[in-house]
Amino acid sequence: MEAPSPIVMRVHRVRAEVVVAACDAELLGRELPLGRGSQRVKVSPQFYGERRVPREELVWAIQHGTIVNLLGTTVCRIAQEAGLLARDRTGTLGGVPHAEIFSFVE
Repeated sequence: MEAPSPIVMRVHRVRAEVVVAACDAELLGRELPLGRGSQRVKVSPQFYGERRVPREELVWAIQHGTIVNLLGTTVCRIAQEAGLLARDRTGTLGGVPHAEIFSFVE
């Protein structure tokens, strides 16, 4: 039996935007610190979803999304390996690799 995908993803449609939110599955439900203060952000299944997807589906979604939010080592690495995210364009959120990709279409 194949192991479940380590990736969860949800696609949101907001007006003309296709927002792809994907994260490493083990991050769901965690609270990540923001900066040095006491503020925290919850990695929410309402935003990132709970549906586990294969690598190929994540890559396809990133290619077709207008706004992409990636959180986690695995999802950022997949985007980099697919040539969709430069290695030096990944920041961190609470110590976890994070990237946002915006598509500007005329």
